[in-house]
Amino acid sequence: MYACRTPETILDMAEDFAKFCDALSDLIRSFEQKNVLIKMIPNIDSNVVKIYGERSDALARAKAGLEEIAELAYDTAEHHPYWNLLYNGSQILKVVLDKWSDALTEEELGEIKWYADKIKDSLGNVSNDHHHE
Repeated sequence: MYACRTPETILDMAEDFAKFCDALSDLIRSFEQKNVLIKMIPNIDSNVVKIYGERSDALARAKAGLEEIAELAYDTAEHHPYWNLLYNGSQILKVVLDKWSDALTEEELGEIKWYADKIKDSLGNVSNDHHHE
């Protein structure tokens, strides 16, 4: 959803987001009274709020965070000098998180090695680009 707004100062927008988080906290408390446990983690400086249900564990939260990382890698593909590092690193993490409770297969280990080799190649490119500045 996109809302059209008149120009505001950054301070006004931060205050609006803080007010939103306060209202959201009130809503969450109302659900806690009904024995629905919800965890909210606001980051006012970044204008981000994370909401987790009671059955959300660290692995689920890591997978959700990785989706955000992968989205950044896809959005910046080849337009940022570090995109390849981000993308290949996120692919390694995806394999690891998907198999967190199981043993990695030889195929998956090979996949991780392939992504790691791509990271090594990317490091060389980033290093070379940095020295040419």
